[in-house]
Amino acid sequence: MDPIRQALERSRAKQSTSQGNSSDPFAPFQSSIVHEDTDFREVKLSPAHLESTRILAYNPFHESGRTFDMLRTQVLQVMDDNGWQILAVTSPTSGCGKSVTACNLAMSIARLAERSVLLVDLDLHKPKVAEYLGISAQSGILSVLEGRTSVLNAIVRASVAQYQALVLPGQVCKAGAAEWMASQAMATTLQTLKREFRSHVIILDMPPVLVGDDVISILRQIDSILLITGIGTSTVPDIKECYKHLKSTPIVRVVVNKVSEKTESHYYGYGYK
Repeated sequence: MDPIRQALERSRAKQSTSQGNSSDPFAPFQSSIVHEDTDFREVKLSPAHLESTRILAYNPFHESGRTFDMLRTQVLQVMDDNGWQILAVTSPTSGCGKSVTACNLAMSIARLAERSVLLVDLDLHKPKVAEYLGISAQSGILSVLEGRTSVLNAIVRASVAQYQALVLPGQVCKAGAAEWMASQAMATTLQTLKREFRSHVIILDMPPVLVGDDVISILRQIDSILLITGIGTSTVPDIKECYKHLKSTPIVRVVVNKVSEKTESHYYGYGYK
């Protein structure tokens, strides 16, 4: 029996024990009560650590962070105009700065008084969100998919200064990452997040498009895409190949990102049409 099927069987067994004769292995997702005012585990982020990992947008006075404020405004305008809630952040290949951009964008949105944000690390190959933010994750998205914990218990409330963002950390999947991405468990989890966090902008830090079929597997669950490219990393053929794979989902913006040795982030963005 493959690992995913084994995990689903364990989930089914747990559900039968706790709720009688239910035969639905995904009932734990459907019955989870995840509200915006829930007391999530609190994590205080260290400004020094954020600076060291180039997460700068938590500070409204940081010059480099302001570039992410511009990106925030542009992205939110397109999402609001179209009634979109979920934004996937991805790149053609690794090394383009997608996770740094996703974290900075989330921190920038968190500074808006009328906005709430949920950052989800869906890179099951190389999850980086918890590392970049300085979060010690006790559980994460893979634990949720396997039925070992609930969404409620996996999400943390990360705060710095007076700002806060909800974070669902990632976990490395040693085998079967693509299968988990295409699973009903993933679809149900994303539906749960969208339903229970209606007032939140949900940012998904995805794997690179060209490393496998992970991103393609959940395109139907995604409203929009932010494509991150890197100077000296992404080639024109890479970008064209991404457009071919992502053509069914709107790309709100293409960011050409460059991270210098001085840990400053610069980008040039191309807007949604």
